[in-house]
Amino acid sequence: MPLREDFPAKNTEYLGGKSDGFVYRTAFAGADISHSYEMLRQFLAEEGFANVPLPANAGELQKFRLRTRNRQILLFDDNGYVHNPVKILFPADGRSKRILYLEIYNENSPGHLLRFHRRLDGE
Repeated sequence: MPLREDFPAKNTEYLGGKSDGFVYRTAFAGADISHSYEMLRQFLAEEGFANVPLPANAGELQKFRLRTRNRQILLFDDNGYVHNPVKILFPADGRSKRILYLEIYNENSPGHLLRFHRRLDGE
């Protein structure tokens, strides 16, 4: 059953990623950013997220990368593309040009929207 229909429980590993019951996190690393993004897109489609709007290609995705040397800004903003319930994030250090991090939020969990936008108390 796709992840969207059967979200992994707390402390569960699923296809190389981990879930805390609220957020599923995994990483994609291809030969370059284009390959990583295509693998990520395919994963999302197979897991029931084909209807989530995504950038057309890796070039368009790169336009969502925050261009800053001030790491404090990254504490408050997501460095990447965000569209509920999916976040596609770039590494914070900027050195790994081929890695993409994927976070998928459990749409059925209490406080889902607040958690997704980092507005839940204590997060």
